[in-house]
Amino acid sequence: MQVTLRDERVFEWMRVVRIADSEALRWVLAAMDGRSEPVSARRAQQWIARGVEAGVIERARPIFRDGSVVWLSHAMSGRSAPNLFRATTRHEVAVAALSARFLAAGYSWERDTQPRSTREHAADGIARRGERVERVEVELTAKALPRYQLILSGHARWLTEGVERVVYVGTPTAMRAVAREADRWVHPAVRDRLVTLPVLDERGHIVESLDALWASTDQLEQLTRTGQLLEEEPVKPAPVVPAPTLPVWGGRD
Repeated sequence: MQVTLRDERVFEWMRVVRIADSEALRWVLAAMDGRSEPVSARRAQQWIARGVEAGVIERARPIFRDGSVVWLSHAMSGRSAPNLFRATTRHEVAVAALSARFLAAGYSWERDTQPRSTREHAADGIARRGERVERVEVELTAKALPRYQLILSGHARWLTEGVERVVYVGTPTAMRAVAREADRWVHPAVRDRLVTLPVLDERGHIVESLDALWASTDQLEQLTRTGQLLEEEPVKPAPVVPAPTLPVWGGRD
């Protein structure tokens, strides 16, 4: 595998998310080339196959996913292969899928810092675009109610300390729970900057449009507190400014 600068950036992203499915790779490969639409499934599969052949990528086909999932080999990451039967693996793959969409929309993505105490909570990811900072959470199932007070109060504090918004993406059931508890624990002055989007199914697949996430601030306020989009005024995606095209050092996709 003749490694390009784009490949190196994809590897760096994989070190952050650890495990991803082939659909996420479609978006990430495009994002690293400065494009906002995914490459074809065939091109993504070809990239994965070359990585597996070169020993830099490993893959498997878990029962909770329609396609394959991939991760960096031990030689590339220094980590052992993920446990595909662990309860949190499905959640990790869903986080990677959302991360890939943020990258394609012109954001960067990083892990949150580890909590300093049990009273703090780490978000699933931190998305940045210019000076804009957003905390991102993925919820496939609703949490126990006592946990929401701690987590949402922490998010509310971040919203007063420079974070532009907190984004929850998940299943309809989980988003209803988040929205309901946010009404209880998030101060009204910042409540409209905690948004919920019910676009995932129970397996973590993105099954609805994410266009509302890239809308203007005024349009984002149209997200209702029940986790549903208002239908009277359809949200139009804001134009995405593509990242600069990266130089390629030989080879093909």
